[in-house]
Amino acid sequence: MGKRFMGVVGTLAIMVIVGANLAQQRAPQPAPQRGQPPAAAPAAAAQPYQLDRPARLYGHPNFNGIWQVMNSANWNLEAHNAEALTDFWKLGAIAAVPAGRSVVRGGTIPYLPDALKKRNENRARFPKEDPEAKCYMLGVPRSIYHGMPFQIFQGAADADLLIVAPFAATQRVIAMKDHRDLPADSWMGKSNGKWEGDVLVVTTTSQIGDRWLDRAGNHFSNKLKVTERFTLLGPNHIRYEATLDDPQTYSRPWTIEMPLYRIIEPNAQLLEHKCQPFADNLLYEDLFKPKP
Repeated sequence: MGKRFMGVVGTLAIMVIVGANLAQQRAPQPAPQRGQPPAAAPAAAAQPYQLDRPARLYGHPNFNGIWQVMNSANWNLEAHNAEALTDFWKLGAIAAVPAGRSVVRGGTIPYLPDALKKRNENRARFPKEDPEAKCYMLGVPRSIYHGMPFQIFQGAADADLLIVAPFAATQRVIAMKDHRDLPADSWMGKSNGKWEGDVLVVTTTSQIGDRWLDRAGNHFSNKLKVTERFTLLGPNHIRYEATLDDPQTYSRPWTIEMPLYRIIEPNAQLLEHKCQPFADNLLYEDLFKPKP
């Protein structure tokens, strides 16, 4: 009898303590005294990462999402060592080119002799002559491995796809039905897409020529034809390949290859990067110089 009584008393005591704690949590908190910081708000629950999503969309792999490379291809498609940018010495180690492995199959770009000479001239004129420094649209394929994330929008089975990137407010339509050529060359050219099984194949032509593929001065002419292959390896990875064929610049077609990684953080979104104001002093420096 005594043990049963003690058990009942212990249970009642626990209930009283828990009830008091709940009442204290629900009761309005007193206002902070003058000069004291307000009480911290309760921490919000962590949002889940975006790991799960449909693997297929209207019978095709689902490429929707925000994607990004994890390499230094925009510095140089070929293998390169880390090095300082001596003209920007005031930035110290910030102004240093990161080392990177080649993303070119075979290691090097097969330039024609005159085109190789032009590549070297371009390299000596970096960064002033790099179209990226001037906030020009980067074209294909550079806009893929520029480094900033980009977003792929995919809808119905036969609908066009859209690729959007923050740099220079780039918007690139992949036409799945209307494969007519453009009346004139443009910054992003004309991209025509088709499905080869589960692989999205995109052919791009009619780009404005004499532009760079990276910050190392690698370049192409307006005769460039780029054939891209997007292969979904899983919900968060794409195998990206691009074959470049330009008889005015290269001795043969050549291919780059790299993985693309999907951004899975909660509420992932592209952030605006209007780069034109950052390029004004470079583009119009002659107008800013004082008159003699």
